[in-house]
Amino acid sequence: MEMLGSVVGSIISSMAEYCDYHKDTDEHVKILKRKWEVLESRKEDIESRLEAELHRGKKQKKEVELWLGEVHKIKDEINIEQVPARWKFLSRMRMGECASKKTKVVEDLSIQASNFTDSLVVDLPESIGEMIPASTLVGESTTQRTMEEIRACLLDDNDVRKIGVYGMGGIGKTTVMKQIHNLLLKETEKFDKVIWVTVSKEFDLIKLQSDIACKLKIDLSNFEDVITRATKLNAELEYKKRYVLILDDMWKAFALEEVGIPEPTPANGCKLVLTTRLLDVCLGMSCKNIKMELLSKEEARKLFLNKLGRDVFDTPDLKAIAEEVLERCAQLPLAIVTIAASFKCLIHDFQWRDALEDLRTSVKGSNNKEAEVFKILEFSYERLKDEKLQQCLLHCALYPEDFKIKKQRLIECLIDEGIIERRNSRKAEFDRGYSMLIELENACLLEGGIDEDVKEMCVKMHDLVRDMVSQVASPQFKVEGHLGLEDFLDEGKWGEDLVKASLMYNNISRIPPNASPMCPKLSTLLLQGNKSLKDVPDSLFEHLHGLNVLDLSNTGIKSLPNAVSNLENLTTLRLRKCFGLKHVPSLAKLTKLRKLDLCGTRIMEVIDGLEMLVNLRYLDLDRTNLKIMPPKILPKLSRLQYLVVFVEVKGEEVASLKNLETFGGLFFNMYEFSTYIKSLEKGRPATYDIHMSKPIITGKKEVLENYNISREESIHPIRPSYAHHPLDKIIRGKKPAIMLFLDVPSRLIKSSLIGDQVEDGMKYFRGLCEQGELHS
Repeated sequence: MEMLGSVVGSIISSMAEYCDYHKDTDEHVKILKRKWEVLESRKEDIESRLEAELHRGKKQKKEVELWLGEVHKIKDEINIEQVPARWKFLSRMRMGECASKKTKVVEDLSIQASNFTDSLVVDLPESIGEMIPASTLVGESTTQRTMEEIRACLLDDNDVRKIGVYGMGGIGKTTVMKQIHNLLLKETEKFDKVIWVTVSKEFDLIKLQSDIACKLKIDLSNFEDVITRATKLNAELEYKKRYVLILDDMWKAFALEEVGIPEPTPANGCKLVLTTRLLDVCLGMSCKNIKMELLSKEEARKLFLNKLGRDVFDTPDLKAIAEEVLERCAQLPLAIVTIAASFKCLIHDFQWRDALEDLRTSVKGSNNKEAEVFKILEFSYERLKDEKLQQCLLHCALYPEDFKIKKQRLIECLIDEGIIERRNSRKAEFDRGYSMLIELENACLLEGGIDEDVKEMCVKMHDLVRDMVSQVASPQFKVEGHLGLEDFLDEGKWGEDLVKASLMYNNISRIPPNASPMCPKLSTLLLQGNKSLKDVPDSLFEHLHGLNVLDLSNTGIKSLPNAVSNLENLTTLRLRKCFGLKHVPSLAKLTKLRKLDLCGTRIMEVIDGLEMLVNLRYLDLDRTNLKIMPPKILPKLSRLQYLVVFVEVKGEEVASLKNLETFGGLFFNMYEFSTYIKSLEKGRPATYDIHMSKPIITGKKEVLENYNISREESIHPIRPSYAHHPLDKIIRGKKPAIMLFLDVPSRLIKSSLIGDQVEDGMKYFRGLCEQGELHS
């Protein structure tokens, strides 16, 4: 009886509480709104403080990070709608209860915010700098003397604040300074920061400021005025105090204060080092001048033999020829390694004599060392023999000076240009591309490396090689990339013989409405990276009917000109990351089009005429605002090898694309997915990536991503398991080649990764399809 009374009392108490929720709903909601406004104000204040404090290489405290996360979470959970009428008892009661409980959470968060009286950030463990990959030094005595002189000026001589290292192109200035840079990283007692920035031939003040700011991990993109940018940069460098700033490849002197670089003094402990071909630059910057000398004859001989890999001077038939070849290199490191690469594969004396005769012809008439070196590089270009390799090198010259060209993106471009001929598969084409780049690296005409910012393989051209290639390509090439250009048209440089034009990564904001270059032979027009470019007039394409490749990626255009509809010879149209692009005219006439990249645009409907592009091999519609892929279009694009389209597609239609190697898409349900999986029995894309993340819509829809299954490599296929797997934990894998978004039943949500064979994993998926377990 006593227990029954207790239960009844509890029930009555609960009913009273819920009655109060119903009666006082309006008041609960009003209090929640008021408390949330206070909390939101505190959040905004804290975020403003964070923005100010994070500027100086610090990170937010963990407790602040967690608090902001909780505030964002409660914001998403608060749903302050119109209060239901009194007769809607349950709805009103639930809202009152929810508002009351959320108010308590909001109050607790506000109390926590009042504890953030000290700094919101902590110091990052900052390194003095990062190691730069550097070639092995050549010329033990000559180079070491120069290095020691530079080192002494930096570490031992307090009166020398600015150092200028000068010498002819290809002599090794950059290589020496990379070694010095890496040595300075150990001098933590002397310097707090070592900064390396490449300036390049065409001086661009904005770019130099941005490059230095990037090394300091500050953002100047919100400031357009150069004086404001200089002020911000100066303040940050003053804060860093003892730093060494290395400016590589300078071509003209400038006032440090214009950029925002404080004058190095004994008081601030800073030093400046620059490299240049011109003594006048050193004098203009008031530097202590250090000249890079040519290698001694013995050092030149040793380097030549090292690159050849054998001692040709010990071979009687080759000795005299080799000595003349070496003499032609003028004791210049770049010339020696390039020529050695050209002669390395020659075995017989008649081959050496033939090559030497070509070399004599190439350098004939050169009246100074620099001109002779230029001719030697041209000789190495001609000795490539393979026209496709020469075209590849010419294409690399379309990029800005000192540009790190990502290999994967470069090979895509070589395929688009037809420099890499069509093969049975994209994989085969990429294999050919990587092989070509290795050949050019082995010929010392390209420098291989890693882009440390994105951890991708890249190549770049020595500026002397680039100058040579540009001269070879002139007047058919117009290259003005990364020069800070604001004007598009220079009538004198748009000649009738122009074949390729590159104005990528400039500041072009406007193309005159009457701009209409007379270039009937122009096949490639590269305008990517001009973020301020908002509009392109139709007149631009009036006389460009021979255009094959058009790249407007990463520009600010909102509409593609209607005139593009008439470029019937177009094979490649790249509009990637045009984040404002909403309108693309009909492409029905562009039946030669092989590549269409609309990734990151804001198009909402499938392009008119898409079904007519029967030669399309590559279609990227990722990260668009596309709502639907109309049926019966994809089967008409039967030659597709690469397809990314994250709108709902039919498994049967995707399965009909027999040439598909890379696919990313969203299936409407498990039936469509299983239809596609079953089709893979007869052949499938070479590589899969499956990502798992949190649900993106209500129900059981899951995103499977970043999970790699490859034919060639060990993998971890998904099998059923009852160990709970966090839905928001991302399983990292390789870059996607196939991404499947699918409805996942609860048993697969609780999946773990075991096993190591791809075929087992695919059989498992197919087995579920056949058993009907993947059907919705």
